[in-house]
Amino acid sequence: MRIQLSEHFTYKKLIQFVLPSIIMMIFTSIYGVIDGLFVSNFVGKTAFAAINLIMPLLMGLSALGFMIGTGGSAIVSKALGEGKHELANQYFSMLVYVSVLGGIILAVSGMFLLRPIAILLGATGELVELCVLYGRILLVSLTAFLLQNVFQSFFVTAEKPQLGLKVTVAAGLANIVLDYLFIAVFHWGITGAAVATAISEFIGGLFPIFYFSRRNESLLRLVKARLDIRALGRACANGSSELMTNLSLSVVNSLYNLQLISIAGENGVAAYGTIMYVNFIFIAIFLGYSIGSAPIIGYHYGAGNQGELKNLLRMSLSMVGVCGVVLMLLAEVLAAPLADIFVGYDSALASMTCHGFRLYAVSFLINGFNIFGSAFFTALSNGIVSATISFLRTLVFQVAVVLTLPLVLGIDGIWLAVAVAEALTLAITVWFLVNCKKQYHYA
Repeated sequence: MRIQLSEHFTYKKLIQFVLPSIIMMIFTSIYGVIDGLFVSNFVGKTAFAAINLIMPLLMGLSALGFMIGTGGSAIVSKALGEGKHELANQYFSMLVYVSVLGGIILAVSGMFLLRPIAILLGATGELVELCVLYGRILLVSLTAFLLQNVFQSFFVTAEKPQLGLKVTVAAGLANIVLDYLFIAVFHWGITGAAVATAISEFIGGLFPIFYFSRRNESLLRLVKARLDIRALGRACANGSSELMTNLSLSVVNSLYNLQLISIAGENGVAAYGTIMYVNFIFIAIFLGYSIGSAPIIGYHYGAGNQGELKNLLRMSLSMVGVCGVVLMLLAEVLAAPLADIFVGYDSALASMTCHGFRLYAVSFLINGFNIFGSAFFTALSNGIVSATISFLRTLVFQVAVVLTLPLVLGIDGIWLAVAVAEALTLAITVWFLVNCKKQYHYA
């Protein structure tokens, strides 16, 4: 049964509405995970380390999609809540067209940045060439990947989260099958991993274009639209937290790799890569929930339904807290088998990975509150608060901690850095939630 944004949400109805977005984010995270899994086991840890080194740059370039998707869905859902359907379609279309143009510009620019950045990140010899090879293939599909990130949010705003899920699942399954064929069967190595991911990104990014270009049953459709600088500015401001999150993660992950190379060499980078792959799947639950719930929050904010805002915030904090406990316990139990799946061929590397992940898992108790808190203010069109939370969480606190904790705790300081940074951010998130409640009447 179709659930509309305007409805009153119970726990059951909210879970039903956001579940497709959660599964969608899990499948999106599988792209890099499957590449890493096949490359690590069939090509070797040098190629695996190459993917981990260059991935922060690729994710940083694709951050535009997350910014426009989350920030744009806030202004589009608010317009829908105000009953301005034609204006909502104008905003939606304009943001999609800007995303296409931005993706092309970033892809061309990235071609020139790959080699110098790979060297800057500590790659030498064969590692540099593998970074450049993998990165250039994925830059071909960057615009499609960026669009996929944009449409993840807009499928929910269009009240079609199930369709968004189907598209993402199809792209994810294509990536898995093609990785197996290109790497395990055809032995194309790291080239096969990149081509498989590129094809799956084209599936995920281009199908929504065809769907929204035609008459459809959703709330949104691509129409002729002029460039609205003010609306674009509001979307970018609203989504600046997501842009900051992804750019900061790219910078911070590179910093982590530099620290690990100096402390533990190539094994440290490979261990961190494995932890990050598993982390992507775990936090995809929080990211998916935030993407799925944001249009509901934005709609009821636009419609002035203060009682429903209170209801949504209360239920969200409860579910995020329960999920955090479950994910931490699950991570502690699965640390050893997950390490064996990725790097079981090297006992020392597997042991390092297992130990590191068990320390890292403490962060799952906390980070869901910060991820949702940032998304909550994005949905309320308060990009400044949302960006502040993300900026402190993903850059300021993490940089400070990863540079200082290893001086005291060695490599354990790197594994614990995220948990400490999340705890510091949680204090800021709580402060904003308490101090902004009178402005938005959600508590």
